[in-house]
Amino acid sequence: MLDPKLYSLLKVAETGSFTQAAKALNLTQPAVSQHIKALEDECNVKIFERVGNRIILTRQGDKVVETAKTILGIYKNMLNEFTGIMSGTQEINIGITHTVESNRITEVLARYASENIGITIRLFTGTPAKIRRKLKNYELNLAIVDGSFEDSMLETRQLDVDQLVVVVDPSHRLAAKKSVSLQEIKNEKLILRLPESGTGNLFKSSVESADLRLDEFNVILEVDNIATIKDLVRRGYGVSVIARSACVDEIQKRKLVALPIENINLTRVVSVAYAPNFPYHQFLEEFINAYQQAY
Repeated sequence: MLDPKLYSLLKVAETGSFTQAAKALNLTQPAVSQHIKALEDECNVKIFERVGNRIILTRQGDKVVETAKTILGIYKNMLNEFTGIMSGTQEINIGITHTVESNRITEVLARYASENIGITIRLFTGTPAKIRRKLKNYELNLAIVDGSFEDSMLETRQLDVDQLVVVVDPSHRLAAKKSVSLQEIKNEKLILRLPESGTGNLFKSSVESADLRLDEFNVILEVDNIATIKDLVRRGYGVSVIARSACVDEIQKRKLVALPIENINLTRVVSVAYAPNFPYHQFLEEFINAYQQAY
């Protein structure tokens, strides 16, 4: 059993309220306050400060919370691993970026879980930065992200190589072409991923490598959700630049047309990352083999 002060700390950080944390933990508000005060004394730092009616983390407090998340993640992984040994079950927490969520990887994971009794896979989506943080805090067992994932504290493997393409509605004037140039899409209404996404970063760097700037393009909307982007493109609101693997079904069913962009490198790597003490190596090997055999 972990120190209950850590649970109080994390719940206050989550809710931004001693009162709400106490209700969630079924404790009194003074008990939660005492837990935080004791942690501050033990760590010799100020964890929270009050700004108006809000409670916010100090810089030192943010480090304390991240460390507490790591401790809790390791503890949960230990319980999960030993409980799984006794019961013959495994619960694997996997973080995926939004682009990865929309392609073939989720189908392979679903097939694997359905064919292997005792395996439960829990998927969490987020930006690469958020997933990296959760992985390093041991809140996740495994991360599958678009783009490279270089970190000396993590093991990484390449899962796939993909290409970014321009996607348009079949009725769009560009749909009959075999490829398009950056100049041809420069004045199109563009619906793009958020700048911090792997796809967004790759497209921006590719545009800059062609001596252009992204702000020269007519970007009308930036969206975090791939499914929303594809729906907006199908409805004729604009064109987009996304990973080809994220729209394979729509391409095959002629709901979207995918066009390569001329004279720039839009190769995108899909990586798998995990901590050095990752306990599910058999699952990892079987998943990678299943994915590569299927695609």
